[in-house]
Amino acid sequence: MIMKLKDSTIHQIVITTLIVIVASTVSVLLYLGFDYYSIPLEERHFHPLNQSFKASGLVGHGLGIVGSLLILFGVLSYMFRKRVRLFSRIGILKHWLEFHIFLCTLGPFLILFHTTFKFGGIVAVSFWSMVAVFLSGIIGRYIYLQIPRSIEGQELTLLEIEDQKSEMNKQLRQTITLDESIYELIDNVPDKTKNQKSFFGRRREERLALRKLRGELKSQRIPHKKAREIVQLYRSQLGLKKRIGRLVTMQKLFAYWHVAHLPFAFIMLVVMIIHVVVAVTFGYKWIF
Repeated sequence: MIMKLKDSTIHQIVITTLIVIVASTVSVLLYLGFDYYSIPLEERHFHPLNQSFKASGLVGHGLGIVGSLLILFGVLSYMFRKRVRLFSRIGILKHWLEFHIFLCTLGPFLILFHTTFKFGGIVAVSFWSMVAVFLSGIIGRYIYLQIPRSIEGQELTLLEIEDQKSEMNKQLRQTITLDESIYELIDNVPDKTKNQKSFFGRRREERLALRKLRGELKSQRIPHKKAREIVQLYRSQLGLKKRIGRLVTMQKLFAYWHVAHLPFAFIMLVVMIIHVVVAVTFGYKWIF
């Protein structure tokens, strides 16, 4: 339990750090270049920062290169980890997804500053495809979180979820002796897959069941700490029931999401590569 708590804390620190990196990078670039980015395009040529911040300048060009590399690495590393057996045991898939999201969030922001907020020609196709990928990625992340998964990030089947539920009840019975009425309350969590009531009706039923459970625990003089653990178990059971009810729907949505997300990602990468090849052909080699 202590190890899990420690791992969870470290994970939260890492996620917070990644968020801070993105926010800080964007804030610094806005602070340094706001005066340049905020003036009309026709006036930028005369601005002192133009030589550095224009798309082909030292800073602007570098942002484009770094942003593109971050996106490429983010896409390819997650794809290899997910689909190539050789990499299947390296790290937890959930953490790879989070790293993928981090790189594919920071990368587009850097490319946005690389463009100096000026979009046109074939590059515009890549940019708006990138925007579509970024926005669909947010939606995909939400859908992904609704699908029950193992600690390694692998999608769970309905049978595996039911096994988790049974294991929870088994552990409870082995840990503490309670009246059979309490066990029945926990076993009979309101089932959303069979419940035809409205959303508010189901919430009311859940609150009433939780109140009844607390009443039973209080009447049997269960210690406060143990009662809190039992209530938490009940909430976990309820969470599993909710996910079981949404499992099939979310799996279908996730499949449809891939149909939209992957083509935009492919278009973005192809046009990005064409853009890089053309830039190098015309002699834009940054500091190399």
